Amino acid sequence: MVLRTVFLLAVLPFALLRSQTTADSSGIRQAALDYIEGYYEGDGARIERALHPELAKRIVRTNDQGRSQLGQMSAMSLVLGTRAGGGKDIPVAERRKDVTIFDIYQNAASPKIEASSWVDYLHLAKWNGRWLIVNVLWELRPRSQ
Repeated sequence: MVLRTVFLLAVLPFALLRSQTTADSSGIRQAALDYIEGYYEGDGARIERALHPELAKRIVRTNDQGRSQLGQMSAMSLVLGTRAGGGKDIPVAERRKDVTIFDIYQNAASPKIEASSWVDYLHLAKWNGRWLIVNVLWELRPRSQ
């Protein structure tokens, strides 16, 4: 009986953590898919529900003099761009949406989306019980890929 109690006390926290991780992984994956599929479909409401209102999406670009510049988009600019058509002109066969979750720690998560001609590195926060994207750092793929 004592051995069984010790076993349950040792295993139960890991079992609870696993179920939380499964639910969190699902919520993170859904937010990432709402973001990328909403963009491809031109569905402003879908992408908006994945974004924290203070989201910052950034890309580092190099100008003609070889100097780095930071390009930025806000949540509202993403929503408005999506409503205006977003990625609807991207052929369905080219609409990649591969989500890889790198890490989840408490209320923070870091996944990556392999999209059609770019890669998005996301930071999500669990905000009022929902996983929302707060940061995106993205990079265009070379044209040969």
